[in-house]
Amino acid sequence: MPLYESTFITRQDLSRQDISKLTDNFSAIIEQGGGKVVKNEYWGLRNFAYRINKSRKGHYSMLAIDAPAAAIKEMERNMSINEDVVRSLTVRVEEIEEGPSAMMQQSRSRDEGYPSADIEAIEPVVVSEETIN
Repeated sequence: MPLYESTFITRQDLSRQDISKLTDNFSAIIEQGGGKVVKNEYWGLRNFAYRINKSRKGHYSMLAIDAPAAAIKEMERNMSINEDVVRSLTVRVEEIEEGPSAMMQQSRSRDEGYPSADIEAIEPVVVSEETIN
């Protein structure tokens, strides 16, 4: 079966339990269609780059799915009907990443207070008056 990643954003006024209920509903739709949810990630409450429906924040969630196209279509249809879902995007992928996604790794490094592994420390440059003139 084809593999998909579906990311959706929900309203900021929802509780974490409401979001988990929504995710469970979407997972049930996939399972009824003959597929399975391989990975379920909650990325947290994040700021938008611009206002969407008069909101500046939303809860981000991602589902990694192994399902036929008909099940994905039904899940997307339910997402578009649901008033709690602000935006959604589903893409087909070649393979599903093992372990946490890049967004989860980024939030962990931010929470732990460590700099990202791909950013090297930058040494300060000392400028004297002779260099300026």
